[in-house]
Amino acid sequence: MILSHENPDGDALGSVLGLARALRQLGREVIAPMHVPRFLAFMPRDGELSGHLSEWPADALAAVLDVDNNDPVRVAGADLSTFSGPVVNVDHHGTNARRADALAVDPAQPAAAAMIAELVDLLGATWTEEIATPLMLGLITDTGSFRFESVTPAAFQTAATLRAAGARLGWINDHLGQNPQTYYTLLREVLGTLQVLHDGRVVLVRVDGGMLERTGAAWEDVENYVGMFRNVEGSQLAVMVKDFGERVKVSLRSRAGLSAQNVAVALGGGGHVPAAGASLNLTWPEAFPLLDAAIQAELRRVDDLNGTPRPSGSPGAP
Repeated sequence: MILSHENPDGDALGSVLGLARALRQLGREVIAPMHVPRFLAFMPRDGELSGHLSEWPADALAAVLDVDNNDPVRVAGADLSTFSGPVVNVDHHGTNARRADALAVDPAQPAAAAMIAELVDLLGATWTEEIATPLMLGLITDTGSFRFESVTPAAFQTAATLRAAGARLGWINDHLGQNPQTYYTLLREVLGTLQVLHDGRVVLVRVDGGMLERTGAAWEDVENYVGMFRNVEGSQLAVMVKDFGERVKVSLRSRAGLSAQNVAVALGGGGHVPAAGASLNLTWPEAFPLLDAAIQAELRRVDDLNGTPRPSGSPGAP
């Protein structure tokens, strides 16, 4: 059984497919339940992923990738809290609790896909294009196409190995660069919610169900917006709020020394220093003061670390 996290990104999907294909090549029976978002639907072949499992197969081993196996709420595809068999956890998130029967947790790795690439070698599988291509997707996703500071020399070496095995780099990027028309009609509404807070250091946008209804868009159309707003000149933190009514989900992207991870952890979430998130079972007006307090605490930490005088705050309104 190969599982990953809810709302899978390219690293989650790529890691699952890369490992599943390697294990199947070695003659193993593999079940990989995952709901693939529309923007990644080009990658899996028909039938190689399954729907949510209501029962565990007998004598199964669970491999949990790119997420902490101790967070059953985030692990998707099956209810891991009801599983009594052995669990293997491969993850690169520093907030991982590191409790599994066997695990490899390395926050220095830029992507889980890089760890799975090493695992493919350790398993003795033969490199093929069909294994290399999804792992390249994962590597591209979590390194921002090798633009992020998390990229290591080894990441380039891994990419070279994948490319030498036939990874379809151009094909991946061509598909990732395409968006449905609703992506752009929804973006028009999202721009209307734009707030620039704390003297331009924080950019916040919000999406709610009404916007989706008006534009015919889906929640998965929202995923890439936060990275776009991270590029606002002078900003250190981009915040994308998914407002579900009685619950909100916050996606965070940071730069210039600020930790999105610290903000997320303060809200009960987690992730990486430059990319993190959290869910709060609160309405947006209730959640905003908590979010803003966490942001201000991180801004103060960065200013104190740099010896920078604290500018006057500019908290916004939900």
